[in-house]
Amino acid sequence: MPAVSVYGIRNCDTISKARTWLDSHGVAYDFHDYKVAGVDPDDLKRWVKQLGWEVLLNRAGTTFRKLADADKEGLTEAKAIQLMLAQPSMIKRPVLEKGKTLLVGFKPEAYQALI
Repeated sequence: MPAVSVYGIRNCDTISKARTWLDSHGVAYDFHDYKVAGVDPDDLKRWVKQLGWEVLLNRAGTTFRKLADADKEGLTEAKAIQLMLAQPSMIKRPVLEKGKTLLVGFKPEAYQALI
């Protein structure tokens, strides 16, 4: 089983860049597609505990921007987790997990340092 897991949405451009980088560097990884399998609530809560919901919630994405104003206002950790579980497209992508280390977004230099 690969020691690296990548979480995101298959047709996301940033996911494509990250997967291409991993493939070109010979890194074996598991890919978890939110559109197919959703997001595990325990994983999301663990990520939030480690990184903070502010890091994980993609406020710039279309899914978040289309929310009613009432859903966007007064965000708390619990509310953000609820939103991300209901619509995993709101989780910044990719989330790369290796051991206890998490990286959010794709930065080749961060991947290189971790791998």
